[in-house]
Amino acid sequence: MSPTDVAARARAATVPAQPSVVTAAAWLRAPSAAPGVFRVRPLPGEATTSYVQRLAVTYQLTLPQLLDGADITLTGHGTSPAAELILTPRAAQHLAALAHIPLPHLRRALPHLALPDDAHDTVAAARWKRLEAEQQPVRACTLCTRHRSHDATDTAWVHRPPHRLVCPRHHQAAPDPRLTTTIHTWAALELVTAHHAHQRLRRHPRTATAWTTARAITTRWYDHQQHLTHRWHTRLNQLCATNPHLTTAGNVSPALLTRDLITYPETVTLARTLTTLPSQPHHTTDDALTLIAHRLGLPHLPLNANDPLRAFLTHTHR
Repeated sequence: MSPTDVAARARAATVPAQPSVVTAAAWLRAPSAAPGVFRVRPLPGEATTSYVQRLAVTYQLTLPQLLDGADITLTGHGTSPAAELILTPRAAQHLAALAHIPLPHLRRALPHLALPDDAHDTVAAARWKRLEAEQQPVRACTLCTRHRSHDATDTAWVHRPPHRLVCPRHHQAAPDPRLTTTIHTWAALELVTAHHAHQRLRRHPRTATAWTTARAITTRWYDHQQHLTHRWHTRLNQLCATNPHLTTAGNVSPALLTRDLITYPETVTLARTLTTLPSQPHHTTDDALTLIAHRLGLPHLPLNANDPLRAFLTHTHR
């Protein structure tokens, strides 16, 4: 043994032994990368339940087992997409440490994890919360999910905003929470074109109002079989031909399950047109209707007095 080794042992002997206890501070520090420790990236807008489930599958554990191993107390029962996991701030910190994702990044990706910090909250707990039908997430693109899950699973659920209705890279979409399988959209490539147009539309200051109005109008047209019926029927037939599961989705018709997807290109076009309509007094409602019909690729728009588009234009052009 060298003199250096002897000196090192002597110095160690003078240091009091530390108890073998993992402190809270040590646990909250994100562990360094090591074999067997996975960094699982969240999907944008992913449900907390979905993310925790993917993390558990990566470690070949059940969701309760993963939470228990992370010292998070789970109460109640539930499954995605019908229910969501609500975590305390301390539990969110534990989850971020286990996942090797900084907590601010995790909160930006998981909309239901955006809880305020509470310095007095020392309980790491999770509980199930049932979601109403309109609050439930939809199925995420299977290929995007597999890429972010170390190939462990292709199932994830996301709270998808309107501008992410379609995955343009993998040609998949899930426009309705009742769909347990994504829809392949490669047979209707105009959906990807609409997706890119929607990204440009988001830069306009009146996007939110225009989108809400346009979606309400096209939904009304779709439900009452007006104006674009032939085009929408063709698109529906294309989607059903490449997605046979649409016709076996229980008691819900394919026409209803795919409504937002079928009307998507025309909704984007209408919203973009509404943001650019001239507001000068000498432009009439009929002038606006002529422009909108041209943008939609229609010879004309024969609207009755109760049509939502005519009502909107009449109100805005007074």
